[in-house]
Amino acid sequence: MKISFLASHGGSSARKIIETIEHGELPGFEIGILITNNKDSAIYDWCLTHGIEVFHISSKTHSDNEDQAIKKALQSAETELIVLSGYMKKIGPQTLSAYSGKILNIHPSLLPKFGGRGMYGDFVHAAVLQAGETASGATVHFVTDAYDEGPLLLQKEVPVLSGDTVESLGQRVRAIEGELYINALNKLLATTDT
Repeated sequence: MKISFLASHGGSSARKIIETIEHGELPGFEIGILITNNKDSAIYDWCLTHGIEVFHISSKTHSDNEDQAIKKALQSAETELIVLSGYMKKIGPQTLSAYSGKILNIHPSLLPKFGGRGMYGDFVHAAVLQAGETASGATVHFVTDAYDEGPLLLQKEVPVLSGDTVESLGQRVRAIEGELYINALNKLLATTDT
């Protein structure tokens, strides 16, 4: 199954998945392309230095139809599955339609808690702490046209410790995201094969 990636900044989950595939530790998957809406992102440079085909597609490069350009690039690469790795834009209707049920995202909470529009990164961790939760974590889910409401694929919990800050909780959640994504991909492949 060929995976392509969409990322806006560091793309840490994309990096982890790509490296795992390159080391032969994620059999059944191959690397497609990476698309970023931010040419100044760390993931763009990382792809260039690691031989990963990378495209900058944004409203600046394709003001007429960014969504169509993304869909065409993914299709040209024969993408079968899309993995979002800190992609900070809503997926457009053309791409959603072409890849219905084939786009995965990771969210830094135990959905359905602390999801929805505007809930990303440190905003999520701050909300978890404000609510007095004793556990948080990350969720891999399928992307639909509503923020963070697609079917859940896999979750992993981390404790919220007394004295946690947004930064410390965020670090603990980010530390599990790469491995959680890999486990979710293995689970998806296993259900696809049966």
